[in-house]
Amino acid sequence: MFRTTLAMMALMASVGAALAQTAPARTADTAKGKALVDGKGMTLYVFDKDAGGKSACNGPCAQNWPPLAAAADAKPAGDWTIVARDDGSKMWAYKGKPLYTWKNDKAPGDTTGDGFANGVWHVAKP
Repeated sequence: MFRTTLAMMALMASVGAALAQTAPARTADTAKGKALVDGKGMTLYVFDKDAGGKSACNGPCAQNWPPLAAAADAKPAGDWTIVARDDGSKMWAYKGKPLYTWKNDKAPGDTTGDGFANGVWHVAKP
């Protein structure tokens, strides 16, 4: 019985760790309401020009709007997916929408990219 309990505890811990790795962002409060933020608390954004689970933000665009990078061994789950970029790298998407940060946000919770470029950038909502 004791061994079974220890085995179950170990299994639950590994499942919990795996689930924590699959969610590359969390929800936080911002001036624009609840938003997805990266591990540093920086607001994540979606881009209206992205379509079909593909990123349209490459080159200079990606310098201004860094993609939320996914590790080569990242495991998507639930609403989280991985998008292959034009340069071969991978990025995270939430509900099919690729996610980006904005270089001009300076502190966690900043939302200065919302509505940028004639309204094609939006705070990513959970």
